[in-house]
Order: sequence, then C-alpha cells, then structure tokens
Amino acid sequence: MRQASGTIEIGTTGQGLVEITRAVADWAGAQGMSEGLLTLFCRHTSASLLVQENAAPAARADLERFFARIAPESASLYTHNDEGPDDMPAHIRAALTQVQLSIPLADGRLALGTWQGIYLFEHRRAPHRRTVALHLAGE
Repeated sequence: MRQASGTIEIGTTGQGLVEITRAVADWAGAQGMSEGLLTLFCRHTSASLLVQENAAPAARADLERFFARIAPESASLYTHNDEGPDDMPAHIRAALTQVQLSIPLADGRLALGTWQGIYLFEHRRAPHRRTVALHLAGE
C-alpha cells in the first residue's frame, strides 16, 4: 500500500459553492495510483465540503438559498459575532454539512457518479483563501 498527502488552495469570491472536482481529480491522478481511498479535509470552521449535483446550476442556487434560510444573519439570534454578522451563521452552516469527505479511487479515477461534483461551500460573505488537505491511500 502507498500513501500520498498534499493540499489544494481554493480562492472564493464570497458565499456559495465552488466546484473543486477538477483540482481534486488532477491531484489524485498525479499520485499514480489505480485503487484506493481519498480523504479530503477542509481546514476551516466557516467553510465545508459537499458532494453534490454538478450539472444543474439551479440545484446549487437552491442549496445556497436553503442554507441562508436555516442559518440567517441576524444580530438578535447569536451572541458570537467576533468577525461580523456572518460569523456565527457560517459556523452553523459548516456544522450542518461536513468538513471531511471520503471518495473511492477506482481504475485511477474518482468513483463519483455521473452528476456528482466535489464542492467547497464558502459560508462567509467576504472572499477567502481556503485550504483542503488531501490524503490518498491505495495502490
């Protein structure tokens, strides 16, 4: 068994889903393994990772609107606002999603379904540089 680890940096333009499938697939492919398990870990408390629909932009827009409704920005709802009114809602949105994904590698490719893509979900309004740690174990 072999292992490889690394990181990818993602620039965001503010709240929303940023597809990172190509960057992740390129990194995994460069490791030269044909079978294995890839783990992705988002190193932030106000961003998260999702495997989601990658063909219909309306699906992404609906998800973004849904999360805005279930964790709204409102000074009357939260006491934690150290970094502004979007701070606590960002933490809640990250808690409701996930910061780690595991994706099988089969025949040298990510074993994603036809309509699946990997996304970094930015929960803050301001642009950020986000880091995702990658670890691949396989052969």
